[in-house]
Amino acid sequence: MEKIEAGDILTLIDENDQEQEFEVLDMLSLDGYEYVAVGSVEEDQEESEEEIEVFFFKVEADEQLSVIEDDEEFDKVFAAFDEAIEE
Repeated sequence: MEKIEAGDILTLIDENDQEQEFEVLDMLSLDGYEYVAVGSVEEDQEESEEEIEVFFFKVEADEQLSVIEDDEEFDKVFAAFDEAIEE
């Protein structure tokens, strides 16, 4: 799989086995791992940017995305993206 980059459109399967398209909003490296922030493409068209729900995923070695299960890790990733946006 090609390297994931900001602006890419990804098709992910949600918890109801429905396909949804997400746009990669940003990426960052933290503690030796790559993370992506994605927003729903459908929501992008319907809502202003401030109302878009953002999801965070860890990028695994094979460019697959995994859910961040650990609360402490999620909080660190959220804070790092939040800080990057403010700069």
